[in-house]
Amino acid sequence: MVRVPATIVPWKSSASSGGGGGGVAVDQEVAARRALAIRRVLQDDDPNSLREFSLFVTPRGDTIFTQLWTPVSVRIRGLVVLMHGLNEHSSRYSNFAKQLNAEGFKVYAMDWIGHGGSDGLHAYVPSLDYAVSDLKSFLDKVLGDNPGLPCFCFGHSTGAAIVLKVLAPIFSVLLPRLHLVPANKKGTLVSRDPEALIAKYSDPLVYTGSIRVRTGYEILRITTYLQQNLSRMRVPFLVLHGTADTVTDPEASQKLYDEASSTDKTIKLFEGFLHDLLFEPEGQDIMNDIIEWLSCRL
Repeated sequence: MVRVPATIVPWKSSASSGGGGGGVAVDQEVAARRALAIRRVLQDDDPNSLREFSLFVTPRGDTIFTQLWTPVSVRIRGLVVLMHGLNEHSSRYSNFAKQLNAEGFKVYAMDWIGHGGSDGLHAYVPSLDYAVSDLKSFLDKVLGDNPGLPCFCFGHSTGAAIVLKVLAPIFSVLLPRLHLVPANKKGTLVSRDPEALIAKYSDPLVYTGSIRVRTGYEILRITTYLQQNLSRMRVPFLVLHGTADTVTDPEASQKLYDEASSTDKTIKLFEGFLHDLLFEPEGQDIMNDIIEWLSCRL
């Protein structure tokens, strides 16, 4: 969780030529994913949160799926932008978004390229720089639509890498060790809650195949670059990590905390917890920790 500076980059919402092609099969697969992502938003009738979706077209020509949760009867005190991790999508964080709504936070989320309702072959990331650029544009739009409200970003795993690359040229605390092996139907053990694992790996918007070679290369590339710049992290941040995480390295989180130049930095390591902290049996306690950290910085 990091505090967002008041100014990001100019928003660009119209397409130039090129972008998210890839053939009829990919187009059909994207259309099916997007239809499901939209249907989940439209079917959500929670009386306490107004949930909406929108699409924007990047200068590359790719269409990116975003969504918004707005508290219905609670005064808005701040903004949170959510970035999901590799192979998942933003709707997995709907429950968290609604809890943030209850505390006065308006919540935005974006499915990055190749994920959820956005363009691209499922889980294929031609360049993580695309996701960085798209988040910059999205953040600029969010800040422009909500002048004067403090804004924070929450990023899970590779989503945290994208968030932190937007805000400063630094290494993400949750950058994954790569596992270049096929995922089975049960998937990687990322939670100690069996029901959470079933829900994740039975979700058609969650990719469970082998990691795409190009995607793996992009993660390695950004890791190599960002690891050299830990000390350039200056924004306030909160790091949360499970010590039993086999997907990302808890020692990397500690290294970021130790070397970052930020004067407002907090780290919490959860003994024995796995990768998907919000989906652990103690996920509610972790959400409460995040909300408390946010509320203290309004």
